[in-house]
Amino acid sequence: MDRIYDNCCGIDVHKKLIVACFRCGKKQDVREFGATTRELLSLADWLKEGGCEMVAMESTASYWKPLYNILESSDLNAMVVNARHMKAVPGRKTDVKDAEWIADLLQHGLLQPSYIPDKDQRELRELVRYRKSLVGERTRELNRLQKMLEGANIKLSGTVSDINGKSARSILEYLLTGEPIDEAKYDEMYNQKVIAHNLKATREQIIDDLNGVMSSLQRRMMKELLIHLDELNIHIRNLDDEIDNFMKPEEKQASQAIQDVTGIGNTSAQAIISVIGTDMERFPTDKHISSWAGLCPGDNESAKKRKSGKTRKGNSLLRTTLITCAHAAVKNKKSYFHAQFMRISAHRGTRRAYVAVAHSMLIAIYHILKDGVVFKDLGADYYNQFNKERKINAYLKNSNFPH
Repeated sequence: MDRIYDNCCGIDVHKKLIVACFRCGKKQDVREFGATTRELLSLADWLKEGGCEMVAMESTASYWKPLYNILESSDLNAMVVNARHMKAVPGRKTDVKDAEWIADLLQHGLLQPSYIPDKDQRELRELVRYRKSLVGERTRELNRLQKMLEGANIKLSGTVSDINGKSARSILEYLLTGEPIDEAKYDEMYNQKVIAHNLKATREQIIDDLNGVMSSLQRRMMKELLIHLDELNIHIRNLDDEIDNFMKPEEKQASQAIQDVTGIGNTSAQAIISVIGTDMERFPTDKHISSWAGLCPGDNESAKKRKSGKTRKGNSLLRTTLITCAHAAVKNKKSYFHAQFMRISAHRGTRRAYVAVAHSMLIAIYHILKDGVVFKDLGADYYNQFNKERKINAYLKNSNFPH
């Protein structure tokens, strides 16, 4: 096979050990380095002195990130490769053999690099991921609060729609005092707007729902839980401000543009832009970005028979964000996404239908960012304009009316 690179390096990355195989033509030099910054800088200097054209490494956990940052700052070309794409020959598994195998594949152009965004976008992505983890933790705490209230036979969720809202919090603060809520106390809280005036439940129902049996231990636990919720809310608001200040003007503009797509809000738009960026030239077509995100059917065909079309893993942050947006989009009964969901879920199930809607949303986002077009919803009656006569005959056939 022809050599693509004369001077290249394959690196086997571990937590505390870096094994590098530097190939110069048919000669090779294998060296070991530590994982400290000083050792990584020594590795970068060694590669620069040898005139290294390209470096390849496995995407091992998060251990590749500091090495990639050092190589990037040293103006060395580097690629991160999925470990599944370059498995070595079975039975010959050592760190040195792995590094040699990576270098050999790289030298002959047999490695496909993973998409690694620039440093600013990687840092934005870390901010968004951290915010997502805190939102998930807040949801878990709210679930614990709900279980605690149910254990005390307090039906707050049946009284207020949002257990994390202002009215619910005011009621919980009073419940922590241990005093019961009678009609006089209800009238006082109602006049002070501690209990909201727009609650659908009646006065008697609210009093019955809020008078449970809560022990002193449960009150102490609930107090700590509410303090933790307040802390999480503060951290999430701080991260919202940090993300907004960190985003570049073109990223803010792109985030605003994709919010025209049904079901996408500001938080989701920021998460999507942090993953895919604003430059769509790295994805030749919308099929490429759909495959990379893991939202299109997989290829599995043999002997002219199509087998399972299970989707690949793809980028987890982008995939989960878009599927969450799909859940919101299908609730709008006037949108195309609702019609698509109803059409697919009838014969393929709801889970596949949500993935299909997320796939359509990603295609729309791709063309908004690449072509600069404005999103236009096709409408809920989009599918009704096709095969009208066949649909009419099908409805007549399934109906009980005589023809």
